[in-house]
Amino acid sequence: MTRDPATDTRLRDFARLRRVRDRIDREYAKPLNVDELARGVHMSAGHLSREFKAAFGESPYSYLMTRRIERAMALLRRGDLSVTDVCFTVGCASLGTFSTRFSELVGMSPNAYRQQCGEATAGMPACVARQVTRPVRNREAPARGPR
Repeated sequence: MTRDPATDTRLRDFARLRRVRDRIDREYAKPLNVDELARGVHMSAGHLSREFKAAFGESPYSYLMTRRIERAMALLRRGDLSVTDVCFTVGCASLGTFSTRFSELVGMSPNAYRQQCGEATAGMPACVARQVTRPVRNREAPARGPR
């Protein structure tokens, strides 16, 4: 049985994309950028971005920010850290960018989330709370502009 070289290449690329995704999941709190992620799997940054988006539905940066926001949600539900502390704990370097991305994904500010959702998941096992509060990108949501 002969193997198709194009299929072999696609499978190797997909394995490398999974390694990038796994690295993001593991190292979300570290300063990561697409160039560094691409070097780690011997791809160009542009190729990595295109292939990652085709495979997983969002860019590497978007996936990284989703993981950071997901972790931030868990920390905010605990209620023992300030929003600023949570921002830096999950690897964001800018409170403004963190708050903007958080609001885009979750639909409310980090502070409002901490106040409202900490009580809503009280007594719920962490694995269940994580699943029911997982952020979902909503591309159909109306853009919020200055009023």
